[in-house]
Amino acid sequence: MKRTIAIAGNMGSGKSTLVEFLSRTYGIAPFYEPNEDNPYLPDFYSNMRRWSFHSQLYFLSSKFRLHQELDKNPGVVVLDRTIFEDAEIFATALHDMKRMDDRDWQTYWDFYQSILNAIQPPDLMIYLRCSMRALRKRIRMRGREIEKDVPLAYLKRLERLYESWIDRYESSEVLILETDRLDYIHDLVHRLDVMQRIEELLPPELGRPACG
Repeated sequence: MKRTIAIAGNMGSGKSTLVEFLSRTYGIAPFYEPNEDNPYLPDFYSNMRRWSFHSQLYFLSSKFRLHQELDKNPGVVVLDRTIFEDAEIFATALHDMKRMDDRDWQTYWDFYQSILNAIQPPDLMIYLRCSMRALRKRIRMRGREIEKDVPLAYLKRLERLYESWIDRYESSEVLILETDRLDYIHDLVHRLDVMQRIEELLPPELGRPACG
């Protein structure tokens, strides 16, 4: 049976780790956001106001294609970051910061609303909540060049937008995981708790955990 699990959360909250864990544990297909392919990123980082609309529109259209692929997949899949976050969090932040003007924002938002009418929402949204202290520590530890100079004020802005969005999100079941001290990779109790909470919301499509 077709089912989609979506993982949402701020930078450093642990999305990719959870995607890999669920894929490995249940033998389900992982789908990752295609950020590295965005040809506008170098221009965007040199002049955000000039290139924010182009960059965000590319992300949105790429995520639309990804969701179309998910809709065609007959099995259970897990998605690292959603199209909702592209618009409700990142593009909204750019508009709020005056890095995207009102005309471009309206064009972008209208396109986003049209996409929402053309795709299926996930069956389960897992939102990873994490303190700012833990987020900054994880971002430093993983050492991604693109993230190393992210201002604290920007991370806090994203966090406020995430919390506002998840509070009003009603398109599917929602599971919120507090990830500051959550270690389902090495701690058996944490692992079983996470698995049980997910399986309660998606029975019996996940089936038995994969061996190995």
